[in-house]
Amino acid sequence: MFTLISGFVFCLACLSPVVIAVVNYFKDQHGLKRFPGPFLAKFSRIWLARAARTRKRYSIIHDLHKKHGSIVRIAPDELSIADVDALDIVMGHGTKHTKSEFYDAFVSVHAGVFNTRSRADHARKRKLISAAFSPKNIVEFQPLVSAHLLKFVKQWDKLAAKSLSGERTTINCLPWMHYLTFDIVSDLAFGEPFGMIESGSDIVTFLEPTGQVKRLSAVGILDERGEYSSTTGCLPSILRPIWTFLDARMSICHKSAESLNGMSRNYVAKRLTEGNVNDRKDILACLQEGKDSNGLPMGKDEMMVEATTQLVGGSDTTSNTLTVIIWWVLKHPEVHKKLVSELDEKLGDHDGALGNDDSKKLPYLNACIREASRIHSPFSLGLPRIMSEDVNYKGYLLRKGMVCSVPVYEIHHDPKIWGDPFVFRPERWLVKDIRNLEKAFIPFSVGPRACVGRNLANLELQSIIATIFSRYDMTLEGESKECLKSKEYFLNKPVACWVSLKPRN
Repeated sequence: MFTLISGFVFCLACLSPVVIAVVNYFKDQHGLKRFPGPFLAKFSRIWLARAARTRKRYSIIHDLHKKHGSIVRIAPDELSIADVDALDIVMGHGTKHTKSEFYDAFVSVHAGVFNTRSRADHARKRKLISAAFSPKNIVEFQPLVSAHLLKFVKQWDKLAAKSLSGERTTINCLPWMHYLTFDIVSDLAFGEPFGMIESGSDIVTFLEPTGQVKRLSAVGILDERGEYSSTTGCLPSILRPIWTFLDARMSICHKSAESLNGMSRNYVAKRLTEGNVNDRKDILACLQEGKDSNGLPMGKDEMMVEATTQLVGGSDTTSNTLTVIIWWVLKHPEVHKKLVSELDEKLGDHDGALGNDDSKKLPYLNACIREASRIHSPFSLGLPRIMSEDVNYKGYLLRKGMVCSVPVYEIHHDPKIWGDPFVFRPERWLVKDIRNLEKAFIPFSVGPRACVGRNLANLELQSIIATIFSRYDMTLEGESKECLKSKEYFLNKPVACWVSLKPRN
């Protein structure tokens, strides 16, 4: 008798989600039944999680839009809208829409400025953090960026010098871009660099609270944390631990997310204990100095979370973009030649970070950076928002409570905007009127939740790309001659970029 009852309860537990999904589909609370999309997506968010798990979600969504048009249903309560006009409606200033529970999967100790879903909490955090990225502070960060860039140059000079003795020097650019940007951002966010440039490795050593020494791949941790969050974030919160338990890869990735917290806590605690020894201006110093509207500073845990947010948001994104820029420029010899000519003429033997006046003199450099960031943006997916009220969008009613996202990849590859979206053409940014292009250029997102560190990112991109192409002669090698392969964790990351390296002078 007990076995029969247990079996009945088990069957009921298994069937209940299916019954609920079918009932919700026919109930159609948000009026989404008329929108096309995958069959499973109409009933369950598992379809979207599986798409993320392939590491090619952006490509799957792109194929759906090619087949069905600008509006596609990708979950029982979510639409993907591939239309630049939807940006202001879904994500623009003045809207009261909130981030969806997708972002809860990124939360560790506390919600940070990126993943908090509270509008009030975000406003408070952004006010505290945005001061760190003011134009004045960016100028003060320039010597630190220059110092790490010069360390990087010393390492690459050694590698390039081998070619002078007839030895062929072939390197993978991607890890070196990681070493450089992780050292810059860890120095700014934690008060000391990881030391990746000098070690030629992304292994970070730190002490756990138990006193045990731990060694971790910082890049690997961020990849796995991003993969875990972007996959399980597609699911209702109740299903996330179940998916994590059943999927061995997700279990590993979840542990990496915890390791990232431990590493960050160690570095922040060390800085708070030892103090700002050199009395220098960095992101962590700005966070320590900041006070909210009640005159209260950040607590230790909150400071750790926000420092980690800057590490995650400012290192991997920039290193991936640097690699993308290098590949696309080298893939087009006429672009490479034109860029080097501009750098030689305007900068001469300049090394280090570029000031605002320097960057204004380099329109073709900026055009190359923009075009590469468009054609292969670090973020390709649509960041989901819960509609706070009914909104009329081109004759469609987007009802309160439903989720909408506008995929970056679709906006950056819309032929109605770009004409030839899959062609790398920096010259498109040099025409007189680019207002339509700028409206559709969203590598840093858009609206009140846009990237707070974009000024620092632009400083790094301009300075590093200018230095590399001024100093080194490179050509694509191996499989990188044909294509730039990528995998989408949370970021759409290049797999490798192999080049031969020689000094120009």
